[in-house]
Amino acid sequence: MTADDVLFVLSLLRRAEADVWVGGGWGIDALIGEQTRDHRDLDLMHREDHEAAVLAALSAAGFVESLNWRPIRFVVKAADDREIDLHPLVFSADGSAAQASPDPQRPFVYPSSCFVTGTIQGTPVPCLSAEQQVYFHQGYEPTERDRQDMAQLRRAFGIATHF
Repeated sequence: MTADDVLFVLSLLRRAEADVWVGGGWGIDALIGEQTRDHRDLDLMHREDHEAAVLAALSAAGFVESLNWRPIRFVVKAADDREIDLHPLVFSADGSAAQASPDPQRPFVYPSSCFVTGTIQGTPVPCLSAEQQVYFHQGYEPTERDRQDMAQLRRAFGIATHF
């Protein structure tokens, strides 16, 4: 997934009036303001009530669903192997959100302050905060990419990470 691909997808979804936020590796690169590594996919958080618009826009662009782990997440893929990992969020009146998790009693929590703006190729994009990125990178054995991403956050923001 290239930077141009990310900007294309975000443009499609903006025209569809679907609220999304970039997470994962592209989200970290957006926070830093530059691409720091190659990316296999694009992680997007979206308002659950905008899911129909998200799916319609991506389907029109040639993406088809390849994995369904709803309500936690689902994946769409294009014929050229571009992949988008989608995470539905349910928002509260205070601007915070929750995402279902494997343990229904412990959803993933998104405080309102975690929805920030970064840049990809100089273009402002909605993304998740550095603190939220660190929150999602805990409780599992990290990959080399995870280690690299956390090192980028430590370097750029002086933020403490778990590894």
